[in-house]
Amino acid sequence: MAEVDGQEKTEQPTAKKLSDARKKGQVAKSVEINSLAVFGSGLFMIYLTRSFFGGKFYEFAMDIFSSLNTLKINQTMVQEYFIKWTLFFFTITAPVLIAVFVFSFVSNVAQVGFKFSTEVFQPKLSKFNFIANAKKMLFSTHSLVETLKSIVKLFVIGLFTYIILSDLIEQSMELVQLTIEETVSFMLDSAIALIWKIVLLFTVIAATDMIFQRFKFNKDMMMTKEEVKDELKQTEGDPQIKQRIRKEMFKISHKRMMKDVPTADVVITNPTHFAVALKYDMQKDGAPKVVAKGMDELAQRIKKIAIENNVPLHEDVQLARALYKACDVGDEIPTKLFKAVAQILAYIYQMKRIKKRKSIV
Repeated sequence: MAEVDGQEKTEQPTAKKLSDARKKGQVAKSVEINSLAVFGSGLFMIYLTRSFFGGKFYEFAMDIFSSLNTLKINQTMVQEYFIKWTLFFFTITAPVLIAVFVFSFVSNVAQVGFKFSTEVFQPKLSKFNFIANAKKMLFSTHSLVETLKSIVKLFVIGLFTYIILSDLIEQSMELVQLTIEETVSFMLDSAIALIWKIVLLFTVIAATDMIFQRFKFNKDMMMTKEEVKDELKQTEGDPQIKQRIRKEMFKISHKRMMKDVPTADVVITNPTHFAVALKYDMQKDGAPKVVAKGMDELAQRIKKIAIENNVPLHEDVQLARALYKACDVGDEIPTKLFKAVAQILAYIYQMKRIKKRKSIV
């Protein structure tokens, strides 16, 4: 297991680390897949357009050889044939080049998805440190692994090609008995068979390398527990600071809630465990609102403030518990509790009117 500062990399890479690595161009990517895309697509297009190639070569050859007896070498003729050769070259190679470009692009997108990052192209002074770069290229583990892979790949492909060619050499001994057309046909069929077998072998090598690259990339991206903690602090903040912030916010909301208790119309109590202060403004509110609530010690403080400010207390064990669980501070009470709360408020309003009349008398 790899180590960083004495700590083992035991944790899977986080989404942030993978995203940061992707921005820097560090992805699980196999060069063999790209090589296969270039090699295979090029051969495939040559095979599909072989008749087109043959026709163009025939036309070009006939154009040259038909005028050999009248050909006069001068500047105009050289320019004319240069233009013809250039057009001929790009005409026959265009399908192959387009296919190679498309398949190379698709192979890259298929491996790592599509994401354009400018960070890869940003100039860095470390890139111009030739001594360090030379050491990295010649003596690093990565360069050693890539060199060994190339040697093994060349050995496997060479051995595979030798086995196929040795069999073809034996078959070619019979060419003396064939006509020219049959010989050409044999050579073309043998060449195509050899190429496609090499492509199939290349496919196996590329698939194996892709699995290896993904395994190696995941291993390189592994993190220590300390790295995971540091990243968590960077993305979400220090847990201790967040806890202090939550405490401060709770204190502020607690003070605000206690200030609203004197404005309540009634406090529903459990009587000892829960206390919920309700306020109802018929002109503004669609239903009574919870302005304060608390449990145990906080419930007792709400009751104390309510008594000090002449806010009526109403004892209802089930209703107090239901309001506490169903509502947060600032919420309107749920529909299912309308009737019970309405009866209490009606009673409270009636008692206030009676007291008001007695004070007038």
